[in-house]
Amino acid sequence: MTYEEVFAKAKELFMRNDVSGVQEHLAYQFNITGEGEGAFYAEVKDGRLYVEPYEYYDRDATFICSADTLLKLAAGKIDPVLAFTIGKLRVEGSIEQALKLNNFLK
Repeated sequence: MTYEEVFAKAKELFMRNDVSGVQEHLAYQFNITGEGEGAFYAEVKDGRLYVEPYEYYDRDATFICSADTLLKLAAGKIDPVLAFTIGKLRVEGSIEQALKLNNFLK
């Protein structure tokens, strides 16, 4: 899978989530390792979700994982805390803010 394919699928999956109840600003960068390597960000602002194909420098946390793990997270097939615990997901930045990813992944 190319970066473009991984990003398109991840964006499609993330955009299915309802963030209208999230009133705080959250900004996450996702760094994809291995096949489909690249970076993109997801930002929740004013109850709306934005997913764009470039780095976000004023982010709360960075998630580092393979494309496979990313797509499972975005589809709600693996819990981010579990993925972190078993070593499939690395987190840099605010762990407190990173945990809020669960608020809109279904």
